[in-house]
Amino acid sequence: MTANIAHLGGTASNVVVGRVAHGLMMMPGYSQESSDEVCFASIKAGVDALPAGAKRFLNAGEFYSKTRGTENLELLNRFYTTHPEYADGTFLSVKGALRGREPDCSMENLRKSVLNIQRALGPNKKVDLYEPARIDRTVSIEAAMENLVVLLKEGHFSHIGLSECSAETLRRAHAVYPVTAVEIEVSLWAYEAETKKVIETARELGVSVIAYSPIGKGMLSGKINIADLPADDYRHRFTRFKPENLEHNLSVVSVLPELTAKKGVTQAQLAIAWVAALGPHVIPLPGSSKAERTLENCAAGDIQLSKDEITALNAIAEAGEVRGDRMAGGPEVEHLWG
Repeated sequence: MTANIAHLGGTASNVVVGRVAHGLMMMPGYSQESSDEVCFASIKAGVDALPAGAKRFLNAGEFYSKTRGTENLELLNRFYTTHPEYADGTFLSVKGALRGREPDCSMENLRKSVLNIQRALGPNKKVDLYEPARIDRTVSIEAAMENLVVLLKEGHFSHIGLSECSAETLRRAHAVYPVTAVEIEVSLWAYEAETKKVIETARELGVSVIAYSPIGKGMLSGKINIADLPADDYRHRFTRFKPENLEHNLSVVSVLPELTAKKGVTQAQLAIAWVAALGPHVIPLPGSSKAERTLENCAAGDIQLSKDEITALNAIAEAGEVRGDRMAGGPEVEHLWG
């Protein structure tokens, strides 16, 4: 049983969750490899591993689909319809508010987004945390937060989160209304200057950091060969995973097999444990569609790293030697650090 837990921030400070969250992006429709039965077992495994009184933080998206549709939420609808007893054991975060691929935090689009999410998710689970997927630079963050507060008070969701925001934006947003969590990419391959600023600002303000892709989109696990991935796998679009960069990037973390062998853990678990060690408010968010992988990820929350291990892993992250963009279109196209 996973004993390690975390307290969420902001208006959810009374909520206890597992130390490691569960990302659902690679469940249908980004990936059609797993059936409902397999995906349901994955979610249940993470919840069943929790101590009494804790919830598993789940992360879904209004647009998590190759068609940008709501298949991800429709899967959750089927899950909560089949297993309504698991609703209370999960804390559900959903990203939305994109218009095409552009962020739109106007009241009109935010309302359209939350209603679309509710329609797809069904009646058996309410959205606990709603996050605009990116910061809309066409409106002030203060105006965006005011719009979100209106929808929160109408009962569409319980808490407000942000995603891919800068430390300054987080501070301004939090001054309008308490932000519960901010979702940013954090890994041995993604530890930029702004990453550190957001983590520190969140600590100061009492906000949780939901650290997505802690295993470097799977590549830090040591189990994935980019050449073996399907031709339409999203990782092929990332310059970080192009052959001319990937060989170098893997060499940057070449010490991981030795460290994991000594520790008796997997590379994925070590990568997750390092992210968790960045602070009690930092909650790693690896993805999984299979129960075995979910349990492996969740067990990483129990791993305690020694000072020497943290020093060795910090050296990798601080070196900043990773080549290629962490998103397919680069920071401006992907609206990073808004």
